[in-house]
Formats: sequence, structure tokens, C-alpha cells
Amino acid sequence: MAAPALVLLPEWGSGHLVSMLESCKLVLLSGGKAFSITLLVMRPPTAEATSEVEAHARREAASGLDIRFHRLPAEFIARYIGLHAPHVRDALAGMAGPVAALVLDMFAAPLVDVPSYVFMSSTGAMLAFMLHLPVLHEAVAAEFDEVEGAVEVPGLPPVPPASVPCPLVDKKSPNYTCKKKIPTRFMDGTSIIANTAEGLEPGPLAAVAGGRIVPGHPAPPVYPVGPVLALGDRSPSHECVAWLDAQPPASVVFPCFGSMGWFEPAQVVEITAALERCGHRFLWVLQGPPSSATGAGAPDGSEHPTDANLHELLPPGFLERTKGRGLVWPAWAPQKDILAHPAVGGFVTHGCWNSVLESLWHGVPMAPGPLYAEQHLNAFELVADMGVAVPLRVDRKRDNFVEAAELECAVRSLMGGEGEEGRKAREKAAEMKAVCRDAVAEGGSSHAALQRLAGALHDGAAIPKHYDL
Repeated sequence: MAAPALVLLPEWGSGHLVSMLESCKLVLLSGGKAFSITLLVMRPPTAEATSEVEAHARREAASGLDIRFHRLPAEFIARYIGLHAPHVRDALAGMAGPVAALVLDMFAAPLVDVPSYVFMSSTGAMLAFMLHLPVLHEAVAAEFDEVEGAVEVPGLPPVPPASVPCPLVDKKSPNYTCKKKIPTRFMDGTSIIANTAEGLEPGPLAAVAGGRIVPGHPAPPVYPVGPVLALGDRSPSHECVAWLDAQPPASVVFPCFGSMGWFEPAQVVEITAALERCGHRFLWVLQGPPSSATGAGAPDGSEHPTDANLHELLPPGFLERTKGRGLVWPAWAPQKDILAHPAVGGFVTHGCWNSVLESLWHGVPMAPGPLYAEQHLNAFELVADMGVAVPLRVDRKRDNFVEAAELECAVRSLMGGEGEEGRKAREKAAEMKAVCRDAVAEGGSSHAALQRLAGALHDGAAIPKHYDL
């Protein structure tokens, strides 16, 4: 008889797909291969994202584990997620063996009405905020970013209006309407799997577990199994890593803003001025603007950056003036290997949760400059709650523009200035490195949560074939 399947439905972004798959692989391995994994692949809306998913599928096919990728038919991009519901139902109904559980991405949670686990690829703080959203919607008549004072969420310090996640700042938008439906599916799910650890985010996780998020409606069990990271082997002989090999310990600041991060020329000028004036060694991953054909039609209007033409993007003479203490890399770089390198002493990041977890895993303090999604809330939590970052002020009204003076100040603080903020961030980041590793070690909190999750999946009944999908 075929092993019961964990059926995974992630959003197509690699950050969502990889963290969900890596978490469920741990369940598979802890269960002695009692499960198989079938991943339902929503075809990404851009050619670049498609190639990323297909490359990951090839790597997993060679792993020797029982993992299958079932590709769902493509749909019109404007209705991209919602129109996959019938395809998901067809895929579940057509599976040869039993289905042990359906694991849904938070954005896919409203798709199907079957017993399911919801996977939270972001922070415990974002989980608390999302679950509390219906309460906030009724209590706050104004737009959240116009609130006087702060937005109150159980388990978090008072959240400044400027730190409210981007998808929630316009209540009239279809995006907000969609996000407002998500908490109901979370609360109705069998359980929530979270890529975080109790020691990283005790406040929001305790608030969710203690029933303080939605009065009178306790949340389902939460399994904090993180940090789950696809660390893998070190990239051999990459030029960035080779350059770091020649630098002193903890001497390099690392500005890198994710696979979708690119900047207009005015912002590039400000970053170059800050890096030149601060005097610190730097490794800057700078991507170029999207081409007109790249990523056209993505649901959020985003486009994938291209490899940068440094001579066009950088001010004249910058490379010559910083030669010997700086490297500007114009394409993809192995971020996890760079953060693992002892020469790196600070990380200027957009603050997506996967990047944050990689940084904390290696004990690297941060200066978060959020760009989109929930990254403004992440930046607030890193500074005000976790204490592992120094503040970097961005102007949301100017598309998250950062002045050179602000970035220079943040880098100086991060890299060993005399201020207390930088010293505390470095100390706290070192503490969180131990918290991360202790959590996933045998006997740690995340390891124990993983064992409870595997036990719940073993003990639970498979979804019956006659279930009304």
C-alpha cells in the first residue's frame, strides 16, 4: 500500500515553497519515511520564477526521498491563486494513495474546504497580526497607517503605524479584502505550522497559544518548528566568498536586498554615498532594474531584476575610490554562504523572514530597510522586540527611500560604533544564534514541536476519498 501523502500547496515564491518543503521533509524523515510528499505546483507567473521552481524540483528528485511535484494547469494571472481551487480538488481526488494531510500556504488557505494544516512562512509576529486582523478591522475605523499612537496586537510591543504590513495599509483595496479572509481559515485549520522558534518570538507565540488573539475563539495548535533553512553545502569557489576570505573577521558590512530588490538611480546614489563615507569594508549585491519583458504580468506588478551594469548604475569614480575595501557584485550571490563567513559583521537587509533566519542562524546583526510585504513589521520586531538590529529609517511615502546619512549612521552603529544600539544588537544576535541552534537540536523546543507534529500526523485519520471537495 502506498505511504500516506502529505500534500503541500505553497504560493509559488521560492521563499514560501522552500521553507514549507524543508519543514515537511523533516516530518518525513522523523517518521521513518512513513509518509510521502506530493507538492502541488502553481505555475509561477514569470519565466524567472518558473525556472527557479523547476531547478528546485530537479534537486529534490535527486535527493532519494519520496517527493513528487504535481504541476497544476496555468490560469489567468489576475485570478491566479483563486482559480487553482478546482485543480487542487482534482489533484486530491485523483491521488492513488491516501492523503494524510493537506498543508496549505497562508495565501492558499481559503482555496479548499478540507481538513488542513496552514504553513506560516513568515514571523510569529505576522501570525499574531493576521489572526488579530478581524478584531482590528472592527476596532479601528481609520486606515492603520493613519492611526494616532500605535496599533495594539497581543504579544507585541505597540506597533507604530509606519510598521503596519504593506498589504494592510489600504482597506479599500482587493488585496486587503483577500487578506481579511485569511484569519478565518487559520482559525478553522487543524493546526498551524510556523517557521519560527519559541525562543525567538516568545511574546506573539504565547499570545496565540494562550487564546489572547481572538477573544472567545482559541487558535488551533501551533507547531513552531524553525528555524527551517535550506543551508545545504557551501557554494564552491564563488568570487564573493573568495573575496571575503581575504578580509579580517567581522569587518565587512553586507548590503543585500533579496531576489526582487533593485533600486532607482537616486537610491543607488544615496547608498554609494553612505558606503563611501562610513569607511567600512563592504560586499554589496546590487541588481539592475527589470527589463521590459521580465516578469510582465506578475499579480503584484513586480518584475524580476536583471544583472546590473555597474558602469551605468554607479556614480563615476565610486569603484576606484573604494577599491580594496569594497566589492559590488552585480548578480545573484550565495547569501547564506556570505552570512556564514566570519568576515561578515553586519547585514543590511530588506528583512524577509528567510533572510532574517539565515542571519540569526549565523549570529549576524542587521539593519533592516524594508521594501514590501510584511517587511516593515519584521523590521520593527527585529529592532524593538528582538533587539538584534539597529534602526534604519525609511520613508514609506517615497517608496521606502533611504537617505545616505541614515544608512551611514546605521552602518557605523552596526559595525562597531560607540553607540549602545549597535553593541546591544551584536550581543543579542550572538545570543539568538545559540537560541536558533538549541531549538532545532535534539531536545530543543522546535525539535519537540516537530515530534509532536509528526505524532499528530501519524495519529490522525487520512482525508477520506468521499470528502466533499
